[in-house]
Amino acid sequence: MYGGCKHMKWKQKDVPYTACGRVLNIPVGDIQPNPDQPRRTFAFAELAGLAQSIGENGILNPLSITLQEGKPVLVAGERRLRAAKMLGLPTVPCIVVAADERDRAVLSLIENLQRQEMNCFETAEGIRRLIAIYGLTQEEAAARLGCSQSAVANRLRLLRLGEEERAFIVERGLTERHARALLAVEDTARRWELMRRVAAGRLTVAATERLIAAVAAPKPVVRTPPIRDVRVFSNTVKHAVETMCRSGVQASVAKTETSDYIEFVVRVAK
Repeated sequence: MYGGCKHMKWKQKDVPYTACGRVLNIPVGDIQPNPDQPRRTFAFAELAGLAQSIGENGILNPLSITLQEGKPVLVAGERRLRAAKMLGLPTVPCIVVAADERDRAVLSLIENLQRQEMNCFETAEGIRRLIAIYGLTQEEAAARLGCSQSAVANRLRLLRLGEEERAFIVERGLTERHARALLAVEDTARRWELMRRVAAGRLTVAATERLIAAVAAPKPVVRTPPIRDVRVFSNTVKHAVETMCRSGVQASVAKTETSDYIEFVVRVAK
């Protein structure tokens, strides 16, 4: 826990915070939020548990900040900061790191991945922001995050699901693998129907994949077998001529058969 040491004034100009060794003790109200925070939801129960732990043991790991124009901007430690506010702590221990906007976004994403797993869509959105805003390739993003390029690509594919679909999946406790399986269904309305069935039945990933495979499988095409017996066609022509005659039209048919073909000649009186 950070506390109980001799405080000293931070010597850097325009940074009037006390320090314990290399750790700054900064009022919680002075810390600016991280604009690149990828995590969007913070479960109250989790924060309450963390707050209880901090109340008993203190903050074991300082928050990471950068100083911009003398003002502390959070890099990593959003949950610890929120828990400290819940406890009413006046200050929190912080370490200053050298990080530009790109580094701050990467560090924040990594910190969330390592300390408290975000849901798969928050992670995907964080990766998307890294790539889009800071001009990273998928390979560069993967290298910074310590994963493979294919893992980054798979996460980004999740963003093909709409925001309401993502919210439904998270709220119903479905997993990333459920979401990936549902991506195989292109039609949105059909996908919603299947999502509800999966959630209502609490289907496993394997059961979900089987369900979607059955739905997505192409239906067999029933083809009419070709008719080889020429007599069927002969009867068709004969019946057609008889129908014409019954209707008062003078018509006749003549059939000529050779070794190569069968010829029908229908004569209709003017």
